[in-house]
Amino acid sequence: MRVLLTGCSGFIGQHVLQALVAGGHHVVCAARHRPERPDPNSSFISADFSHDTDKSVWLARLSGIDAVINTVGIFRQTAGQRFAALHGATPCALFAACADAPGVRLVIQLSALGADGEATSAYHLSKKAADDFLAGLPLRAVILQPSLVYGKGGASARAFKTLASMPLCVRFGTSAQLVQPVHIDDVVAVIAGLVNGIGEYAAPRPPGGAAPRIALVGPAPMGFTEYLAALRAAMGMGKLRVLRLPNWAAQAMARIGRWLPGALLDDDALRMLNRGNTADPADIVHLLGRAPRPVRDFITDPAAERAQAKLGWLLPVLRWSIAAVWIFTALTSALWFPMQDSFQLLARSGVPPGLQPLMLYGAAGFDLALGLGCLMLARRRWLWQMQLVLIGFYSVVIAWKLPEFLFHPYGPLTKNLPMLAAIWLLAELEELTWTT
Repeated sequence: MRVLLTGCSGFIGQHVLQALVAGGHHVVCAARHRPERPDPNSSFISADFSHDTDKSVWLARLSGIDAVINTVGIFRQTAGQRFAALHGATPCALFAACADAPGVRLVIQLSALGADGEATSAYHLSKKAADDFLAGLPLRAVILQPSLVYGKGGASARAFKTLASMPLCVRFGTSAQLVQPVHIDDVVAVIAGLVNGIGEYAAPRPPGGAAPRIALVGPAPMGFTEYLAALRAAMGMGKLRVLRLPNWAAQAMARIGRWLPGALLDDDALRMLNRGNTADPADIVHLLGRAPRPVRDFITDPAAERAQAKLGWLLPVLRWSIAAVWIFTALTSALWFPMQDSFQLLARSGVPPGLQPLMLYGAAGFDLALGLGCLMLARRRWLWQMQLVLIGFYSVVIAWKLPEFLFHPYGPLTKNLPMLAAIWLLAELEELTWTT
């Protein structure tokens, strides 16, 4: 069959694409950017969920399509990606076009558990709006509502494993905070099974014939910190230590997180966590023909995943430490160290008197820029390389012109060696560092 897949560049979308292609289907990927290495059993059409809110745009793309799967989703809004368009207006336009396209035999909407009548967050409400619209159309459709989705390489799974590997875990407030994590392989198996079973339509249907809303959850609910503890145990680590914050402290941290790009916790995230994210697993058991995978089986390579999880928080700590060295050095050079002593050192290094103020304050400003760049830039490989060259240059000049620092008992120059090694490590592992 020919399947139109939206969100194919996302974590879940990529797994769905691989499963459908492996199952012999031709997948038409609707995305903003053409994949670098397209599969021969897939094709590409340009589509932008931020702007394609007109039904006619999607109707033209549905010629020859048998099934449509929408996996587009964002957890936090940005200036260019808004819930109203990505979760609401564009999916509704797509679904309306599907209702008018005679060849479309099935629509699968990947929503979220909690997108129901009790939803309060902008994320859940926007998902619910599209779910309700789809449920009201004369279409054969299924609305899938997963809990937390775990998958190796997924952003949320990586973040949760990092939290689980830290020496101390924070519990935000006193609510039960129940979750029911589901493995990506089980989510994809359900989607592939629905596509493969279009003829018999294996999904359970509610009274009235409307599109069923199926919870995709793990075998049993557990507290969020219990989930982290289970991940920690599966990675072969010891007991999870938990710092319990009172509700007022959790709410204060959520308000701060609202203004931090990429923060895991904000007001909506805390409300969703406190509300809980659980459901009866009967539907997913029916569709899989077995029980979903438990958390203890999520980790398949404990040693490798443990190391990567620890790097998730150790690398940012190292990055912040390097930034602090540059910033403190800049402030010391410009404000605190006696100016005449600095000029004497510059003179001994061969800097003419007329250039000494420019060199002193120029170097201090450059050091400050390097420190701030460590904290603020999203792509830093070139920055680490620049620092390696700069520290290497400083070290050679000082060893040549000011040899007493080379043999000083406190080792001010030889301490550049671990500094260089740390920066080299950050450069080599740049893809593993968080951009926040």
